[in-house]
Amino acid sequence: MTVTLDAIGIGLIFPVMPDLIAAVTGGTLATAALWGGVLATSFAVMQFIFGPVIGSLSDCYGRRPVLLVSLGVMALAYLGMAMASSIWLLLAARLLAGIAAATQSTATAFVADITPAPDRGRRFGLIGACFGLGFVLGPLIGGLVASIDTRAPFYAAGGMALANLVFGLIVLPETVSDRTRRPFTLARGNPIGALRAVSKRPGLKSPLLTFLIIALAMNVYPAIWAFFGKARFDWDAKMIGYSLGIYGISYGIGQALLVGPLIKRFGEQRAALLGMGIDVVTLTALGLVTSGPLALMLTPITALGGVVIPALQAILSRAVPENAQGELQGVLASLSAIAMIVAPLTMTATFAHFTAPDAAIFAPGAPFLLAAILMVAAILLHVTKSSDKGQKHR
Repeated sequence: MTVTLDAIGIGLIFPVMPDLIAAVTGGTLATAALWGGVLATSFAVMQFIFGPVIGSLSDCYGRRPVLLVSLGVMALAYLGMAMASSIWLLLAARLLAGIAAATQSTATAFVADITPAPDRGRRFGLIGACFGLGFVLGPLIGGLVASIDTRAPFYAAGGMALANLVFGLIVLPETVSDRTRRPFTLARGNPIGALRAVSKRPGLKSPLLTFLIIALAMNVYPAIWAFFGKARFDWDAKMIGYSLGIYGISYGIGQALLVGPLIKRFGEQRAALLGMGIDVVTLTALGLVTSGPLALMLTPITALGGVVIPALQAILSRAVPENAQGELQGVLASLSAIAMIVAPLTMTATFAHFTAPDAAIFAPGAPFLLAAILMVAAILLHVTKSSDKGQKHR
C-alpha cells in the first residue's frame, strides 16, 4: 500500500509536466521536452548520490524511520513544485524530490527482509504490481485534476505523500533487528564505494550491467511518453493520463499474476530473457506506430516484459547476505539513477531532433527505436554470461 500511494503521487504529475514547463519557460514543445530532460536528470543525480546513503542508513537505523522521513521531505518537494514561478524554482524542488525518492528501494529491502530467498522474485513482482496500480490511478487523477489548474496535480501529489506518511506511521513495523543491523560507513554510503563492494561478490557484475542497460532502455517511457503522445497523436493531458492508466493496468496485472508463474516455470535467468525479448518487440512497434488506438493496443503486451526486473532483482538478492539487502537496493537505485541521468537527456534530445520544425525526418518514435537497440545489447550480454556460467558448471 505504501508503494501504491507513492506511485499515485508520482503519476499524478506526469500528464501536466509538458504544459507546466511550457508555462514557466514560455518556449515550444521541443524546448519543454529538453527542460523535461534536465528536470529528470537532476532528479536522478540526487538519487545516484543519495541512494546508497539511504540504503545503508536503513541497514543501520531501520527501514521505518528512513521511509517515513523521506515521505515527509517528498511532500515538501511537491509543494515547492506547485508554487514554483520559474524554471529554476521548479528545478530546486525537483532536486529535493530526488533526495527523498528512496521509498520504493526501501520498500524492496523491507520485502527482502521478510521473504525467503526462493519467493523473492514473486514478491518483487507484487511490489511492481502495487506500483502499477498506483500508476493507473495517478495519471488518471492527474489528467482530470489538470482540468482545474495546471498546478493542481502537484498539490494533490503532496497530499498523497502526506497520506502515505500517515499510513506508514500507523501500520509499518520495523524489520531490521539487532542481528541484521550493521553500522553505517562512508565507504558503503557513497555510490562508488557501494557499487564496488557489491560488484566484488561473485557472479554479480554481469546482472548489474544488464540491469543498468535495461534501465537505460526502459526510461524512454517516463522521459518522452507525454511528449510523444502530444506530437504523434495530438493527445491532450487527459488523454495522456488515460494512456498511462492503460499502461499501468497492464503492468500491474502482469506483475501480480504473471511474474510468479513465469519465474516458477522458466527460472529467473530464462524469465529475464523472455521479458527482454518482449520488450524489444514492443519498443520497436511503438517506434514505428502512427495510430493512437494501435499504440494503446500495444501497451498490454508490455505486461509480459515486466518480468525482467523482478527476475534480475531475485538473482541479485540471492547473492548478497541478509544484512546487505539495503545496500544492494541502494546500489540498484544508483544504477537506476545513472539510467535516469543519461536516458532522459538522450531520449529527449533524440525526440527534439526528430520533431523540430526543421527536422529532415519527422519521427517522434525514434527514442523507442533507440531503446530497442539497447535492449538487444542487454539480451546479448545476458545470453553470453548465462552460457559462460553453464560452461563452467559443465
